[in-house]
Amino acid sequence: QLQAFGGGSVQAGGSLSVSCAVSGSVFSINAMSWYRQAPGKQRELIADITRTRIDKYEDSVKGRFTISRDDTKKTMSLQMNSLKPEDTAVYYCAANIWVDPSDSISKTFWGQGTLVTSPA
Repeated sequence: QLQAFGGGSVQAGGSLSVSCAVSGSVFSINAMSWYRQAPGKQRELIADITRTRIDKYEDSVKGRFTISRDDTKKTMSLQMNSLKPEDTAVYYCAANIWVDPSDSISKTFWGQGTLVTSPA
């Protein structure tokens, strides 16, 4: 239901973008989020954006990363600037989706991870 794109490797100080697309028919997309998991660490939430475009960031990426969404295209992006070696991780997108109006609850779907590396 979710597919992540982008990622790759860029030297520290550089910029990269990762995107995520929702496939299939959905009734409504609620909050959309980006997580990351660095080697040997737990997965952490780094940014999320509500349906009304309210965004929040984890302190370590605040001011450097920007999350955005396009509900017409059912996509979400994360623009990452001033990358640091500690940003190296597998990045995952997630979205809370109301698939069908007859559903009693919405569900959270995950994209496959995409690797971002930023060597010094």
